[in-house]
Amino acid sequence: MNRNRGFRRRVSLSLPILRTSRDQHDAGNLTLGSLLSGLGETSFGWAVVVFALMTMLPLPPGSSLVTALPVLVTTAQMMLGYRHVRLPGPLARLRLDHDKLRRTVLRLRPVTRRLERVLRPRTPALFRRRNERALGAALFVIAFTLFLPVPGSGWFPAISLFVAGVGMVEHDGRVTIWGLVMGAASVLLTVAIVVSLAASAEAVIP
Repeated sequence: MNRNRGFRRRVSLSLPILRTSRDQHDAGNLTLGSLLSGLGETSFGWAVVVFALMTMLPLPPGSSLVTALPVLVTTAQMMLGYRHVRLPGPLARLRLDHDKLRRTVLRLRPVTRRLERVLRPRTPALFRRRNERALGAALFVIAFTLFLPVPGSGWFPAISLFVAGVGMVEHDGRVTIWGLVMGAASVLLTVAIVVSLAASAEAVIP
């Protein structure tokens, strides 16, 4: 018997984002809000996936102070018990660069291919209503590390959020837990970098 029979398997995690962003770019209205709406979802899972991608776009140093805001807002809303994502107007109207988004999505193909092979609905208890606030709080802590201008710490929490968000989209609790574990490691890494930088500064300043 095929144990996976009946499971809905996504052909590609990247394709919906690439198609939607291309169509909206061609129409001249590619924004954060339109991309999320174009994916047909206002769920927290898709929002975390899309906004984690934003933080990985090739942008000038210091841009994380802006790109991390949507994922911070989203995870905060989840932590506070909102049922759906409600992007503030200025964030919803934030314009995206299709070419940079496409390059970032394609650069993540080694990660998404691995996820596509294992994704299936499981560990549903994680997504029950009573657990959403705790899940949102954990994601918010990980997202907060993106907001900190700490050199060398941004990529790992962004990947962690991406993995956790994909798990949420596909209702795969195990993959979401993997993302949370990776996120916890990224928080510890950020703390270690901050402590190291503080110790170095203290040693330099008499």
